[in-house]
Amino acid sequence: MSRFLAYGNVRRVARQVTSNRAYNTVEAPYRLCRLGKKWLHVVCQTLEKAGPAFIKWGQWAAARPDLFPRDLCAELEKLHSKAPTHSFDFTKCSIEKAFGRKLPEIFEKFDEEPVASGSVAQVHQAILKYRFPGRKIKPILVAVKVRHPGVGDAIRRDFMIINCVAKISRFIPSLKLWRLDESLQQFAVYMMSQVDLSREAAHLSRFSYNFRNSKDVSFPRPLYPLVHLSVLVETYEHGESVQHYVDELEGNEPIRNALAHIGTNALLKMLLVDNFIHADMHPGNILVRVTRSKVPSKQLFRLRPHVVFLDVGMTAELSKRDQLNLVEFFKAVALRDGRSVAECTLRLSGQQNCPNPSAFIEEVDKFFELWDSPEGEIMHPGDCIQQLLEQVRRHKVRIDGNVCTVIVTTLVLEGWQQKLDPGYDMMHTLQTLLFKANWAVFFLHH
Repeated sequence: MSRFLAYGNVRRVARQVTSNRAYNTVEAPYRLCRLGKKWLHVVCQTLEKAGPAFIKWGQWAAARPDLFPRDLCAELEKLHSKAPTHSFDFTKCSIEKAFGRKLPEIFEKFDEEPVASGSVAQVHQAILKYRFPGRKIKPILVAVKVRHPGVGDAIRRDFMIINCVAKISRFIPSLKLWRLDESLQQFAVYMMSQVDLSREAAHLSRFSYNFRNSKDVSFPRPLYPLVHLSVLVETYEHGESVQHYVDELEGNEPIRNALAHIGTNALLKMLLVDNFIHADMHPGNILVRVTRSKVPSKQLFRLRPHVVFLDVGMTAELSKRDQLNLVEFFKAVALRDGRSVAECTLRLSGQQNCPNPSAFIEEVDKFFELWDSPEGEIMHPGDCIQQLLEQVRRHKVRIDGNVCTVIVTTLVLEGWQQKLDPGYDMMHTLQTLLFKANWAVFFLHH
């Protein structure tokens, strides 16, 4: 019932948008913003109550400023999956069914109360029991992720409703320019990776292999064969959220500075060397462990941060063409070359349908000229790219989903890095590294 009530709310918002005839078609993308925070809040609340696919769609849409107005994206960033926890009986039954063994045969200890719960699954802490003939190995602390009951059927139902809304939006001028049908196709791929926990395990394994030589970055390890579509057992990672250091007004400057550099190098390695990018790098998915390391040739110790990336269900992998185009895009941004940035942006989709590419190039060039002027020195690089994405939306420039995901991930990373170390210039780092002839050698030694 909540899904159909939610659908009614969406239709009421749409009617409110279309009832005001004072706006012309060109201004249509801004109509929702002008309805005020009240309607934005209604949309957010509606998605929270509507079901897991609606919640995930809202979280995904928040990272697509090329498709949706900035005010809506900002409101959707607040969207949290307030999913209730399921019973321990269901958790126990799911684990035993997935692995064909009784719970006490697998775990030395299992906490019945979950430590976290989302729209798709909840997480329990447990101690894994390892027994070998003739010897006993120290138990391992693990995180056990268990999918909620009926979530697959619920998501299929939600998709049917979302698909109906997307089809109806084609006939509503104020919603047509949001390209909901296009966004739904891209979101479907993202959603499937969230529901299949064995796919997340494969992502963890791949990231762990890619960063096997890194002293600064690691990922939880899936513990095969305890991996299933609906249950995932992985190492339990200790640490403090990077948000603690982001919010800290003063103190721990060496650690904060190091974290800013580690984040940039990790993202650039994913993009330039591995072509496999963690696409959900918000602070809630990043833990920090601080250890003491000995300074070479000195009898001193210094604090060294180590970063652990969590929740790798959302990833991006680019074609060779997209990877090269995106590198050229970031090069142009680093050089503040607005015309080249716009031209690269138009190449970020194999099916470009921008109605007026020349107008788009001119507008982008203008605000990049401002950024490169003395008056623009106070402009933040992240704000400039946000403005670019706003022009992308206004001019109906198409950007392929994976490519936009990487751009937005870079923005998210750059945002919390600026809070960690306001003096850190990510654009300068980009400019230095992107023009290196051999990226792989650089990242092998960093």
